[in-house]
Amino acid sequence: MFFRKFVYYFTHSHMTEIEYEIASQEKKFAATIEKLRARNFSKNLPFLILSDKLPEGQGFYEFADGHIEIQEVYTVGADIETRFIRRLTEAEADKVRKSHR
Repeated sequence: MFFRKFVYYFTHSHMTEIEYEIASQEKKFAATIEKLRARNFSKNLPFLILSDKLPEGQGFYEFADGHIEIQEVYTVGADIETRFIRRLTEAEADKVRKSHR
């Protein structure tokens, strides 16, 4: 209980109620994304990272072994297909991870 009151006092002395709520929601969102990422990796599935730095229809696909690919998603009739564009270098992959966390 002491800790909760301390956190409330500390954060509210520097943040408005809305700022505190937004920060709290952002932490929950980040934790949920990390859980989804871990779940995909545990099932040997890639994790999709959307970015406005890529053309529409393209996304970064991060794999459990750490490599990241750029792939394009498109539809053929009712089917969804992907097309490999390229594999990022390790430096590029690190930059993508840092900028999307």
